[in-house]
Amino acid sequence: MKTTRPKRERAILVSATPKRGRLLWNPRDSLDELAELARTAGAKVIKRVSQRVPRPTQEYVGKGKLEEIKRLCEELDIDTVICDDELTPTQQRNLESALAYGGGPDEVRKVIDRTALILDVFASRARTREGRLQVELAQQEYLLPRLAGQWSHLDRLRGGTGGGAGGGIGTRGPGETQIETDRRLVRRGIQRLKKDLENVRRHRRLHRSKRASNGLPVVSLVGYTNAGKSTLLNRMTQAGVMAENLMFSTLDPVTRRIELPSGQPVLLTDTVGFIHKLPTTLIAAFRATLEEISESSLILHVVDVTHRNAPEQVTVVESILEDMDMANVPTVMALNKADLLPGSEDGHAERLDQVAVYGGGLDAPNEAVLISALTGDGIQDLLGLIESQ
Repeated sequence: MKTTRPKRERAILVSATPKRGRLLWNPRDSLDELAELARTAGAKVIKRVSQRVPRPTQEYVGKGKLEEIKRLCEELDIDTVICDDELTPTQQRNLESALAYGGGPDEVRKVIDRTALILDVFASRARTREGRLQVELAQQEYLLPRLAGQWSHLDRLRGGTGGGAGGGIGTRGPGETQIETDRRLVRRGIQRLKKDLENVRRHRRLHRSKRASNGLPVVSLVGYTNAGKSTLLNRMTQAGVMAENLMFSTLDPVTRRIELPSGQPVLLTDTVGFIHKLPTTLIAAFRATLEEISESSLILHVVDVTHRNAPEQVTVVESILEDMDMANVPTVMALNKADLLPGSEDGHAERLDQVAVYGGGLDAPNEAVLISALTGDGIQDLLGLIESQ
């Protein structure tokens, strides 16, 4: 009996990092995260390749490494090449040409970058109209400069912008090329999406003004993807938010009311998770959602304390908050997944200090607490910490 299940794409991961300068992220760890993203998107990672390069190249990697990747693609029956950085349109075209099946341009092997992969994962996770609008806007803005030579994307783009198969009567000026027509159609789509999202922002402002008139403080949950924010929200509020061991399991913000130990009610809001090399198009598209953080009384930064890159993840989250001018919002840190920590209580305290010291000058004993959102351990201490701020 034949199966109707779609074939999983066989992927090779490629990383090119500069030889000079300090790297926040170990290339191996970055590829581990890229592999998790690929798994979340449904791909099967077959091989990983990395290289230190003196300077960026037109093919992302050096000539010798490119030949190695081509050979591996042929030997391992690779469908998709995923690069661990955002490629320029020129780099993507050059890689597709060099890695085409049989060495020619007729059958192009798929080449995508980290940004396209993250956008794909976000698209699969968007549930509400707002979430879908935000992801579609990010995708359109990402694809616009890549339209030349990307004819496989045009049907999808036209479908999202309202254009016909050939642009339609009145859409093509004298001497206008097909690619110029398509670019114009995509720009119209971007304008439409921005207008729709501006309406979303207006509604959010109304909701925030109503909350402000009620005088309820707002606590925003932020954190690296898969740190356990949704699990924590469920633990504290019985919100019933989907919480899976997958990256970006939820995208749409959820706000619930909780009570602090004194009986003081506050509103707890979950927001989209952050990630290393988060695409700027996504940050811009999710501005309406992320504005919730800027008007919060307090940020609750959730950290997976068991992750070997926990300090680096803290740095990434705080860097993004700083880029969005939200670094001055008071912050406390919930060091989550304590139930998975091995060792003694002394070892736990040492790990707490090790991670919290990265938290923008946080004083670990006063502004961070070890918790388990899964078991509920430390939640009362966390509520007390929130109330003390």
